[in-house]
Amino acid sequence: MSRAHARPQRGKRVLVAGVAVAATLTAVTAAVAFAGGETATGAIACPQPVVPAVPAAAQAEVQRELANLDKQIAEANNRLRTSAGEGGPNFVQNAILGPLASKRVAALNRIETAIGRVAEKPEGLERFATCGLGQAPAVSAPPATSKPASTSTNAGTGSAAGKVIECPLPVVQNVPAAARAEVDREFANLSKQLAEANERLRTSAGQGGPNFVQNAILGPLASKRNAALDRIAIAIGRVGARPQGLERFATCSLK
Repeated sequence: MSRAHARPQRGKRVLVAGVAVAATLTAVTAAVAFAGGETATGAIACPQPVVPAVPAAAQAEVQRELANLDKQIAEANNRLRTSAGEGGPNFVQNAILGPLASKRVAALNRIETAIGRVAEKPEGLERFATCGLGQAPAVSAPPATSKPASTSTNAGTGSAAGKVIECPLPVVQNVPAAARAEVDREFANLSKQLAEANERLRTSAGQGGPNFVQNAILGPLASKRNAALDRIAIAIGRVGARPQGLERFATCSLK
């Protein structure tokens, strides 16, 4: 008797797709029929990597690896969808989730390396590598460090000499193909804005009063970034679910 006409099983386990990400987008739902008759419904969900402030020199490479993480999830969900009925009860773990975790570890390590070339290397990003079916697994706390946390030098509380401006890297997942060109253009704008602000910081040494950096550089930079981030949200919203809260990536600081 074919699997398609197999006797329905009682007590089916249903996993509902749901994962909180920076950009709230709808995941693809896939059904996998295991050889033993059990059916699981849900998409593969992965924890959103929390990447620290990324220096301008590393932003392009880090953004490329974040795009790779999106691509890996899409490929894994397609594999999940097209492999219905294959393998035994451990098929999804062994053939899809396990290889996906390995690919994510490699991409997350490349992010660490890219940042480490120009700034302090972040540690422990591999804790975001493991994905699950229907729900992203819990993520452990970041590794402890003996180094004091880096603090921003706010205008008026210290000198900007030897400092650079660093901005949080916006995390935008699953950008629709129709919006990719516009989103990439705005990411390039964000990088350009940061480079211009750092050049302004370098050439304005000694100018103004204690609030000069905040008022003349960081404040205007935040406004420009807000506008670019809003354009990213609008571009995605034209063809898909509009991401919310991107403005939280607008504020930059001195490091």
